[in-house]
Amino acid sequence: MPNNHHIFADGDLRRSEDTLRIDRLDGEPKYLAIENLDSLYLHGQVTFNTRALGLLNEHGVPVHIFGWNDYYRGSYLPKRSHVSGTTVVEQVRTYDDKNRRLGIATDMIAASIHNMRANLRYYNTRGHEFTAVLDELSALKDRAQTESSVESLRGVEALARKAYYRCFDVILRDPFELTRREYNPPSNEANALLSFLNAMTYTTCVSAIRKTALDPTVGFMHEPGERRFTLSLDVADIFKPILADRVMFRLVNRQQLSFDDFESELDGCLLTEAGRATVLDEYEQTLDETVEHPRLSRHVSYKTLVQTDVYSLKKHVLTGEDYHPTERWW
Repeated sequence: MPNNHHIFADGDLRRSEDTLRIDRLDGEPKYLAIENLDSLYLHGQVTFNTRALGLLNEHGVPVHIFGWNDYYRGSYLPKRSHVSGTTVVEQVRTYDDKNRRLGIATDMIAASIHNMRANLRYYNTRGHEFTAVLDELSALKDRAQTESSVESLRGVEALARKAYYRCFDVILRDPFELTRREYNPPSNEANALLSFLNAMTYTTCVSAIRKTALDPTVGFMHEPGERRFTLSLDVADIFKPILADRVMFRLVNRQQLSFDDFESELDGCLLTEAGRATVLDEYEQTLDETVEHPRLSRHVSYKTLVQTDVYSLKKHVLTGEDYHPTERWW
């Protein structure tokens, strides 16, 4: 089964026959079998030419690029294996239909809040007291069902995340503390870790959407804009509690990370290369974990959960079949 591959070293990415060759500045060349790649992540200063991009394009492998200090910079998306003008037209029609767009956005926010509550319920039974916040999130989820605009829905989602993030300092082992959510740049170690994991969740959603005929720039919760995949932002909000937050709690509370894995600079706090490697190893293992799916009646990986979520959205856009955003049941 194809997997994600992360390149940290600086160097050149080239095509060698039907294989990718990485000429690293700090070591021997490394070869990657293209058929074993699902997505390629470039974290170092890597140059590449059109022949390398051509090979990636032929095999449908997206490249996610992280620039200086590992800020996510963008993605190179190859030609799609699934191209459908009908799907794009129906997606835009759905966006333009106020009621249909609001329905999808409501389902997304409800699922996101459900997944926040699922995380807190887990820790509420393990020596913490989150009953008041659980009730607050439950009320906000109910409120989301009554909102009449996407703008007011976004306000409900912001309130839910603010309440949810208040619990992080209780869940996280000292000396990690979120204090408050800050990014661009992240102000401390917990914010740096969460920002990096959120970026990884976003790119996972970008890759999943690329495998469908949906247009990643036309979202339903987030407004379409320049230079961003708003549909990926939509889907990522559903999966941040399931992927980013749970991985964060695990890494910190199992002491797989320490403050030595971070570095503070004038413009904020960031993970070191060793820290990023630890985080990515845990994140990729999580993507490969499986759970039994109640509707599919089989075990599926977390990566597949993201894909089935996107396929469900595509079906809804095309046929009106109920959309089933992922709500954690396990």
